Amino acid sequence: MAKIHAYLNFNGNCEEAFRFYAAAFKTEIISLMRFSDMPEDPNFPIPEQDNNKVLHTGMAINDNQYIMGTDCLESMGQRATSGTNAYIMLDASSAEEAEELFDALSVDAQTIEMSLGETFFAERFASFIDKFGIPWMIHYEGSKKMS
Repeated sequence: MAKIHAYLNFNGNCEEAFRFYAAAFKTEIISLMRFSDMPEDPNFPIPEQDNNKVLHTGMAINDNQYIMGTDCLESMGQRATSGTNAYIMLDASSAEEAEELFDALSVDAQTIEMSLGETFFAERFASFIDKFGIPWMIHYEGSKKMS
């Protein structure tokens, strides 16, 4: 069965975001390729100002979850825009893990839509947009199993 991984787009701060996520998830960036690492192609020239931007990066959060990312190139007509049509949902294995993830990822958040707390459907739940514009949900169902 295929696994689902999140691929995140940024406007020039992908490396900064992934260093933040590596600290939050207590993991390491597995790969980081820059646009300058691409073989030169006269049909797809990379402007000098974009050479140091991130072409691709990734990290394992655990054995089953992986996030990857890139910088969009405005010079190529690309622009990442934040929205609420998709969230990265982290299903914590304990209330403590949910609290730890919320504390780490919500530092300087753009918006806290719902602070971590108890709801009718979960012992812990939070919804927020991090400082890089990425929407997150943190969930620990605990004893509130919905049948």
